[in-house]
Amino acid sequence: MGVRRAVELALSTAAAEVAASGGGAPGPVYTLGPLIHNPQAVADLAAKGVVPLAETELDGRVAGRPVVIRAHGVPPAARERLAALGARIVDATCPRVLASQRRARDFSERGYLVVIAGDRDHGEVAGVAGYAPGALVIGSPAEAERIEASGPLALIAQTTIRAEEYAAIREVLARRFPLLEVVESICPATEERRRALAELSGECDAIVVVGGRNSANTSRLLVTAKELGRPAWLVETAAELPEEVFSFARVGVTAGASTPDELVAEVEDALLAGGAARGGAASPASPRG
Repeated sequence: MGVRRAVELALSTAAAEVAASGGGAPGPVYTLGPLIHNPQAVADLAAKGVVPLAETELDGRVAGRPVVIRAHGVPPAARERLAALGARIVDATCPRVLASQRRARDFSERGYLVVIAGDRDHGEVAGVAGYAPGALVIGSPAEAERIEASGPLALIAQTTIRAEEYAAIREVLARRFPLLEVVESICPATEERRRALAELSGECDAIVVVGGRNSANTSRLLVTAKELGRPAWLVETAAELPEEVFSFARVGVTAGASTPDELVAEVEDALLAGGAARGGAASPASPRG
């Protein structure tokens, strides 16, 4: 939901810029980082006037231009820099991430040590941490064992972390710190996708995960598929399908949350065509939609 909303906001902003220019060629709509962790989708957006910028690229070019804050959100300092440069901020932060930011700020202001469970290099985590100065980011139960603190703790999850990972971290902290508040911030869509993958694995011989390699939730789907005991591959496009996949009679297809539907359909069509060419092998087990 968050990614689709961000893309829709960016495209509607680009359309409004064209309309305001009388059909001419207005400047680009910038996004603070790629809206989607998928190179093909980012290229398609760029062709429609939606151009990603890294934080290190922020300069005078954004003055007066729309800059979309992606679904991952940003720390307060990034918003302040955009405002100082004269950018027109279009906030596409996912409502669930906004809720985590608010909770982090609230707990921090009340004297809690905020602990964020997730990937410290992920944009969402960096954004939430920015609302709680001194926050700790941990990615495993082992790191939770090493925390040294006195006083109350508040635990917040990256929205795409696996529920099992979060539960293991929570168990360690609950044992070590009696004054622990836990925020249930995992996105339900993330867990629903993993449960669906578990069901799908029982119906197929191998699994193809479609999505960007730098997408956290896509990478976790690949890990889940392998843990389910199925041969699995992550591909960004149909052209990356390995020859080996066509040796399986029934192939399951899943995709990261931000993977465009057309890319999933492209992979399904390639599997069907390849399977037919090899005498009926590799029929996809993936209900579209």
